[in-house]
Amino acid sequence: MKEMDDLRRGMDRRSFLKRSGLLGLGIASATALPVAAEAVSFNKKMMKVSKTRLAMGSFVSMTLIHPSGDQAEEAMEAAFSEIDRLSGLLSRYDHASAVYDLNTQGRLKDLAPELTQVVASSLYYHQITGGCFDVTVKPVVDLFQEKLGGEKKVWPTEAEIKNLLKLVDARNIELRERSLSFKTEGMGITLDGIAVGFIVDRVSELLMSRGIKNHLINASGDIRTRGSKEDGKPWTVAIQDPWKRKTYPDVVQMGDGAISTSGNYEIYYDQEKMFHHIVNPKTGFSPDLTTSVSIRASTTMEADALATSVCVMTPSQGTEFVNGLSACESLVIGKDGTLWKSKGWKSAAI
Repeated sequence: MKEMDDLRRGMDRRSFLKRSGLLGLGIASATALPVAAEAVSFNKKMMKVSKTRLAMGSFVSMTLIHPSGDQAEEAMEAAFSEIDRLSGLLSRYDHASAVYDLNTQGRLKDLAPELTQVVASSLYYHQITGGCFDVTVKPVVDLFQEKLGGEKKVWPTEAEIKNLLKLVDARNIELRERSLSFKTEGMGITLDGIAVGFIVDRVSELLMSRGIKNHLINASGDIRTRGSKEDGKPWTVAIQDPWKRKTYPDVVQMGDGAISTSGNYEIYYDQEKMFHHIVNPKTGFSPDLTTSVSIRASTTMEADALATSVCVMTPSQGTEFVNGLSACESLVIGKDGTLWKSKGWKSAAI
């Protein structure tokens, strides 16, 4: 992406990672991008192929377990190509994307089926979360970036935020079979809180279709697992500590499933973290009672959207909300470090 290239120039590595959201990626965070996949034979029957590369504005890691290293590497290349294709369609930054056209023109015809599915899912999560998940917060996020994204930082005023809230309401998205439009001029959408999960699910399905039944995909904390790791045991996933204290708040084991972690430590615009990439669509401000939310669900898209939604709620409200859902569990970390676990959350016995 051109924007990513522009950010790289004139910035040190830490500043680039911070601005582009590459700090705090969890256990799969990386400091280097291997040019080729690393293939390791761990017994006479199976190969483990791993690779990390820059995609979707972040680091994406994959680990594939398969008898044929060559077949695994071919599947992995196809998977990364699919990531590039879908992110090019759903990115709000890419000037060639459908989402960019929608935000610029206020309407879009002949929708790609993937965009239709993501927007329809966004409207569903907006409904079940009582409006806590809302892809139309883009004008407010843009304000944060405009005021606080440069060297000269000016805090957004309450009046500026309140004025933009007139443009925030997913109920003003009109989605038809092949068209999409906004009912209010000046609206825009950001799919950052759901598109990555959708893409990870699609890539996992692609790998399954190519016979890669055992794999793990980690896209900046949106994790999809299938089957088992090389020793036949469940995948082990550690929850990132928001304060980087070289410890983990919890560890879980996974077979077929998904987990997504979101929080104020990922992308923020001020040192106090009062303004970050998660916005409460009802107030226009970033939530400050919750530091991190991890959601386990059957799909990464669901985990992704719900992690964002629960961040907007208070820890108790979010935990109660998840307790009312089927096949979902949550771990919420409050700003004081208190852990809130839903009724079915299971920590790994390791």
